[in-house]
Amino acid sequence: MTIRLKSYRKNFEHSYSFGVFTTIELLEYRPEQAVRVLIHSKGEGNAGVGKIRALCAEHGIPFEVADSTVERLAQRGDTYAIGVFRKAALQLNPAASHLVLVNPGDMGNLGTILRTMQGFGISDLAIIPPAADIYDPRVVRASMGALFRTRFAEFESIHAYREAFKDHALYSFMTDGTTRLQEAWFTPPFALIFGNESAGLPDEFRTLGTSVTIPHTDAIDSLNLAIAVGIALYESTKASFAG
Repeated sequence: MTIRLKSYRKNFEHSYSFGVFTTIELLEYRPEQAVRVLIHSKGEGNAGVGKIRALCAEHGIPFEVADSTVERLAQRGDTYAIGVFRKAALQLNPAASHLVLVNPGDMGNLGTILRTMQGFGISDLAIIPPAADIYDPRVVRASMGALFRTRFAEFESIHAYREAFKDHALYSFMTDGTTRLQEAWFTPPFALIFGNESAGLPDEFRTLGTSVTIPHTDAIDSLNLAIAVGIALYESTKASFAG
């Protein structure tokens, strides 16, 4: 696979991990997707860069010092490493609980959500397009490399997702859901469903499984998507952290 190292575009068959920690995550969890690693000479004394060298040697991944290319691609002076990796088709674990995002549009939120999922032991993400490009380097960086620990797949509609995972209990999070979060009972395997940052979920989701609301004061209209997802992930998985 010959790759021309240009600024990322969604139609590319590859993407980039910007930063030492993010590139380490790529090499530890998805080495089979890694094509090559570029290092900036400023990072030669960095312990993380040393670990990257070792991982590249272990997996037979080309490694090179390429200051100008790193600077051109990252456009940040503090980027010491870039991993170049192939995009790959992934499948969700049918036995695991899932997070479902319907039309997520904000790359920062998406990256934060990927990292938060790992914090609460949820590693499967279903995305209903149109949506932010999960492979965009800005998402990869915001996720702190959690992208490489996550199984994710797109479904053309919520109905296509439901058809694929008929055994999952569905919980649709809405500002006017019928069940308060603290009163919901989450039975694995379940799917937590969230709409996009501006509109939330359409009314049709009210009758799709259990509609859930996260109570908050009238001082705000709604919670930020990434924060709402974090609260829901905590509440739905807290039994696994008990005792």
